[in-house]
Amino acid sequence: MTALSPHGGVLVHRRIGPYTDESYSNNLQRVIIDDVAISDLEQMGMGAFSPLVGFMDEMDYHSVVTQMRLANGIVWPLPIALPISADQAQLITLGETVLLIDEHGTPHATMVVTSKYQVNLNHVVNHLYQTNDSAHPGVMRTLERGSVHLGGPVSVFTTTTQDHYASYLRTPQETRQLFEKKGWKTIVGFQTRNPIHRAHEYIQKCALETMDGLFIHPLVGPTKADDVPAPLRMRAYETVIEHYYPKNRVALGIFTAAMRYAGPREAILHALVRKNFGCTHFIVGRDHAGVGNYYGTYDAQKIFSLFTPEEIGISPMFFDHAFYCKECGGMATEKTCPHDEKAHVFLSGTKVRTMLKAGIVPPEEFTRRETARVLMEFYEEAVLPIASEN
Repeated sequence: MTALSPHGGVLVHRRIGPYTDESYSNNLQRVIIDDVAISDLEQMGMGAFSPLVGFMDEMDYHSVVTQMRLANGIVWPLPIALPISADQAQLITLGETVLLIDEHGTPHATMVVTSKYQVNLNHVVNHLYQTNDSAHPGVMRTLERGSVHLGGPVSVFTTTTQDHYASYLRTPQETRQLFEKKGWKTIVGFQTRNPIHRAHEYIQKCALETMDGLFIHPLVGPTKADDVPAPLRMRAYETVIEHYYPKNRVALGIFTAAMRYAGPREAILHALVRKNFGCTHFIVGRDHAGVGNYYGTYDAQKIFSLFTPEEIGISPMFFDHAFYCKECGGMATEKTCPHDEKAHVFLSGTKVRTMLKAGIVPPEEFTRRETARVLMEFYEEAVLPIASEN
């Protein structure tokens, strides 16, 4: 198996073409699924979640929760599950094919039900998130989605979208072809759910010094309500790449999965997914996929030591907390900067959103002026008029 082999050795394809009323019996039971399940279907359809072919059955689910492995031993850190209501579960029999639809009635996939089971949610969230605090967005969502699950292989309908950023939605097969066309042998992937700021830029370019290419792959699926909206983040990415990156060495894509805020476990998932997209390396920085103070600053790096390099199959690149140092006159980390933290400029995502909502431009030491302009324009139009009414 080469470094670029997909996780599990095979790039899964579960797309079957568009849905038509004529192709599917009206007798198929309809199961309404939420936005997280819809985004999971999209990942399984294109192969981003290889080797998964469907929502996890009971054996895989419990093995992943407790061991961070599928029942067959392959590393997988987070359950990809399909919760449904207990009432509807009673109407579904094993072996039955059901039609998965959204709340508007739009079909997204069919699924052969091979497993039906109930889980102890308190046990699950403590394993996944290291807490059962409902203030944690991942815990809250898991509890809200319910304890009864269906498992089984899916067949995902292809859909079309007119979204401006649909051109950035490439399948793992397409990104692999893109990297090959560019002649890249070593590709480092970068995951983010925030607009790129100077610290991101610094660690990306440090990695790019030793790589053939950089794949900036922001997550644009379901996130918590106060995260910066995906279209705005995409404008910021486009802007900073245009002005500050060598275009022949950078590719921009979108990752349409849901954010789970699972910290260390999600760092493993993000690495495995980028392996499927064809990356050979993956950046893991400060508090990757974290939220609040639920995880240690570098827990998302330490978790990789629980597995062998062969089991992960993609090389993590660990970076310390980066900041702008006024004394050094540039970006640095504690490994390279001798100065007191009073000279360091670093802002949390929460602090930046607070500044933007108050009409305060983030300092250029934190974010490029072009990026700040994009963010300010949005918050002036969408947030400030609302705030002024209070």
